[in-house]
This record gives sequence, structure tokens and C-alpha cells, in this order.
Amino acid sequence: MSVSEYINAALTRLRDDEFAVFTQKTIPNLSADRFIGVRTPDLRKFAKELKKREDIGDFLAILPHRYFEEDQLHSFIISEEKDFSRCMELTETFLPYVDNWATCDQLSPKVFAKNNSELLPYIDKWLASEHTYTVRFAVGALMRYFLGEDFKSEYADRVAAIISDEYYINMMRAWYFATALAKNYDDILPYIEQKRLDIWTHNKTIQKAAESFRVTDEHKQYLRSLKIKE
Repeated sequence: MSVSEYINAALTRLRDDEFAVFTQKTIPNLSADRFIGVRTPDLRKFAKELKKREDIGDFLAILPHRYFEEDQLHSFIISEEKDFSRCMELTETFLPYVDNWATCDQLSPKVFAKNNSELLPYIDKWLASEHTYTVRFAVGALMRYFLGEDFKSEYADRVAAIISDEYYINMMRAWYFATALAKNYDDILPYIEQKRLDIWTHNKTIQKAAESFRVTDEHKQYLRSLKIKE
């Protein structure tokens, strides 16, 4: 049995039609026939098993995948890759085929955290992409790996400079700035005070920061006062 046949059989055994309907509602840009209905913990566990197969490269080479769950498996398998060069090769091959926020956000290679300096040039390239989820992935990488002690204002400048009408890009930009307010408040506050973001992202950042348990009540109160009336 080929690796693809093995995966299809396993996903079919784990199928939950009601969960497929639920998942599709959270990812409305994908059609209902893209979903099998397999829960994320089961997919993560299965991905760790698949990573050990010698023929897993055959599955990773078959793009685009038919099902959302196959994309999720692909994302989780890449995330487990320990060699930076190999991981980056797999990531760059896969990114153009990522077509939803969930797969984008769950593509989170552990090895990237240990190779920040090597990662930055790729992030710059991804930020310049015309593909929605490549840009979202780049902003997410800046949020995951370049806040806290690794923060530099030039990184926030890059996110602030993005001009897009894409909901899934701007939502990630808001998530980035809200998280940055929690980790680097004094550095990020001027972006809000000076209204350096478009109105939607500005207000969504404040909303998400106000919902965060990592932002103090005092800071939340002040941030709310900076909301822009539309």
C-alpha cells in the first residue's frame, strides 16, 4: 500500500461527518467536500507516525492535496522537521498551496525558533508575496519568533507597512500588534497612539489586546480610549 493510500484509509477510519460540518463553518472559504472531519489531536498524532516513514516524501510531493486534513497533515509533518534547510525547502514548496487560515497558522516549524537570523530573509520575501496565506504566514513568524527579547522596531515597521484588503492578512496583523502589546508594550504603543495602522486593523488590535489576559487592566483602559470611530 502506498503512503497516500495508507493516509486515505486512516483518515477515513477517523472520519466524523458532524465534525466536518463544524470545521467547514470555521473555514468558510473552502467547500464542504474538502473536509473529511478528523480532529486536530488525531491529525497531530498521525503526523508524528507518518514522519517516520521512508516514503513520506511521496505524500509531501503530491500538491495540491484534495482534502483539508491532508493539508493539515502536511503542515504538521513539516513542523516536526529538525533540519533547517530541509524544513525551509518543504515550507517554501508548500506555502503556495496553503489556502486557509488554519493550515497557515498550524504550520509552525519548531526549528525556526533556533535559526532566527537565517529565517529573516525568508520572512522579507514572504511579506512581498501576492499570496494571501504566504503573507499571513510571514506575519505569524514575526509574531512567534521576534517578540520579547528578540523584538526590533524594524520588524513592527514591516507589519505596519503592509497594505491589504485581505481579511486574513489584516486579522493576523492585528493579532501581531495585540501580542506585541502584551510582550513589548512600550515599543508598540506608539504605533497605536500615532495611528500608524489602517482603521480596521487599529481597532481590531485594540479589541484583541483588550481580550488578552496578558495585557494589564490599566493598559486595556488606555488602549480603549485610542479606538478610532469609523
